[in-house]
Amino acid sequence: MRAIDHPYFDAPPLALAHRGGACDTAGLARENTLAAFEAAAAAGYRYLETDVHLTADGVLIAFHDDELDRVTDGRGRIAQLSWDQVSRARIDGTEPVPTLRELLRALPQARVNIDLKADGTPEATLWALRELRATDRVCIGSFSSARLRRFRRLARRDGVATSAGPLGVAALRLLPAAVSRWLHTPGLAYQVPVWHRLLGMRIEVVTPGFVRAAHAIGRQVHVWTINDAAQMRRLLDLGVDGIVTDRLDLLAQVLADRGHPLDTRR
Repeated sequence: MRAIDHPYFDAPPLALAHRGGACDTAGLARENTLAAFEAAAAAGYRYLETDVHLTADGVLIAFHDDELDRVTDGRGRIAQLSWDQVSRARIDGTEPVPTLRELLRALPQARVNIDLKADGTPEATLWALRELRATDRVCIGSFSSARLRRFRRLARRDGVATSAGPLGVAALRLLPAAVSRWLHTPGLAYQVPVWHRLLGMRIEVVTPGFVRAAHAIGRQVHVWTINDAAQMRRLLDLGVDGIVTDRLDLLAQVLADRGHPLDTRR
């Protein structure tokens, strides 16, 4: 299957709101809040990016860190806290931590990119997607190859889109093009930074050859996390299919300047 044949993916360029748009123009953090996700949707962002963790009593939350400390007024490791404790924390002192189910219910038209951040999240995420009939509007990724393999095994009959794992990215980037064009990866997108450490080496991932190789096997390339307008333009010129950003205003303007304005109708 090519990426474009799956209902999650649109024709490029895709604009993805990182953690719902992790900062506004004043740099104020509102990451992974329903307020941020709803504001991104109102600004025309159909694609949202988030992460998932499990509380000690099994509640699946949309949250990046494994601790509350950095962005909330709460403290402690999420895996060691009950949902009751997590639900009392406030992001930036004002916004509650949402569950994944709350996010999917609040924005039923949104497509959500989900990063599996903790053990147990493959099972819990799939249960939530099945319950809400949202299997066709998410893409699942993870830095953990084991979690990604686990999710794919569990969801093999559900048709859920996934992104390539770390080994798939390394193979596409490091093997010769004559070999990489015949690679089979179940991931329909390569979601990568411009630079990354692969197999112990710091290398430039998003090169013309990498983009061509991904397109040759029907995959999209989404690049994170890009908050500079000049770099956005360079990557789009390179042919990438999507950009993940904290700066929703900048990416919206870059796309509008190139004839791809976001649709703010809801």
